[in-house]
Amino acid sequence: MSMDAAFKALADPTRRRILDSLRARSGQTLNELCARAAMTRQAVTKHVWILEQANLVVTEKRGREKLHYLNPVPINEIAERWIVNFERERLRALSDLKKNLEREAS
Repeated sequence: MSMDAAFKALADPTRRRILDSLRARSGQTLNELCARAAMTRQAVTKHVWILEQANLVVTEKRGREKLHYLNPVPINEIAERWIVNFERERLRALSDLKKNLEREAS
C-alpha cells in the first residue's frame, strides 16, 4: 500500500465521510453507503473504489451482496510514521521541562 494513495484518498471530504460511516457501522453495502452519502450510486462507487485502492476499505462478498469494511491499518501507519514522531518530541520536551523545574525547586 502506498502512503501517497492513502493521503490522496483521505484528502477528499466525501471519502472521509464514507470512512466515518464505516467506522460507525462496518459491513455496509453500497446501497447503504449511497443512502448516507446523498449522491448517485456511480459517484459513491468511484469514491469507494479509490478507498479500496488505498487499502482503507476492504470488501467481502456475502451471497449477492458486497460488504464494505473500514481497514484502519493504513491510517495507523500514517499516525506511526508522521504524527507519533511529532508527539514524541513534544513529550520529550515536556519531560525535560519537568526535570529542569524539579531541579530548580530543589
